Amino acid sequence: MAGIYIHIPFCKTRCIYCDFYSTTCSDKTEAFVNALCHELKSRKEYLNDEPIETIYFGGGTPSQLSAAEFRKIFDAIEEHFGPITAREITLEANPDDLTEAYVQALRTLPFNRISMGVQTFNDKVLTLLKRRHNATQAIEAVKRCRAAGFNNISIDLIYGLPGETPESWSSDLDQAIALDVEHISAYHLIYEEDTVLYKLRQQHKVEEVDEESSVLFFEMLIDRLNAAGYEHYEISNFCKPGMYSRHNTSYWQGISYLGCGPSAHSFNGREREWNTPALEQYISETVIGNRPFDKEELDFNTRYNEYIITSLRTCWGISLKHLETEFGKEMLEYCLQMSAPHLREGRMVQNNDNLKLTRNGIFLSDSIMSDLLQVES
Repeated sequence: MAGIYIHIPFCKTRCIYCDFYSTTCSDKTEAFVNALCHELKSRKEYLNDEPIETIYFGGGTPSQLSAAEFRKIFDAIEEHFGPITAREITLEANPDDLTEAYVQALRTLPFNRISMGVQTFNDKVLTLLKRRHNATQAIEAVKRCRAAGFNNISIDLIYGLPGETPESWSSDLDQAIALDVEHISAYHLIYEEDTVLYKLRQQHKVEEVDEESSVLFFEMLIDRLNAAGYEHYEISNFCKPGMYSRHNTSYWQGISYLGCGPSAHSFNGREREWNTPALEQYISETVIGNRPFDKEELDFNTRYNEYIITSLRTCWGISLKHLETEFGKEMLEYCLQMSAPHLREGRMVQNNDNLKLTRNGIFLSDSIMSDLLQVES
């Protein structure tokens, strides 16, 4: 079982908080798709013929591509990886791109999951963030996708926004729950360096919410979504029963995936590689078989540490059986020893083969993960 991630780097405009690689050079979509198809062909051996379980189009704004461009990409995937039988095929989309005509075009393609970047239903804050849609467009886009037959819809929310109050966050949660989508991802706003938002904070034009408010917003998120029937299956992700993101879960479970497109990462269990985040270089060099990328071989400690970090983020936690099989009895004993204080204090729990965070532990997850990591001597 494996996954394919396709990075579509195009955006109409840049949101002020985003540090993902993207470009507004929309005139290069045709050349990009051509290069992407070349990369898919050249890397068809990367996954060792493992069946493709998930395909994920992220960005950037993948909904900037046309149906014809997507069709060309799917044709390349089918040609080089076999018939498309993936259980989950996700398209990230901006609400304002999801017109009736565009949604109908998507229904002619293999997509069976839509992930929509809503962020907030507060129009004033959406304007501040330089989002292209308003709250009404987001609500209508969800309804439009549902009417077209998409029965697996996810929305992204951000909390801890400038000026956020318990009342405004509660209003966002009310609206998200009312939409009755299958999946909700919610992330605390991060002021990433080299973003416009970071500079605005440095200039004291916006203020970061305090830690007490951040904790309150997270508590509200968990309580409200749990009460609405959503399972908290990963620190930032909630779903209706069985509707978790299979693709993102594969990252947390260490499943191999191929990443194509500028800045895309790939992982095969022992090494990680990533394409250079430069569209023009990607296009010019990939089509002549000289894809620009870097590679890192993961040593023993790195693999152990990554397993701890990714596993503890999820409701499934750390598999002690897998830990011993993959890393040996010594590392199993080390993990149990370092977990002992957190188990005693109720921040972790051991259920048969698994070590998991409790609700109290989730609020201290960074500290707990740090305690369990193997530090180079």
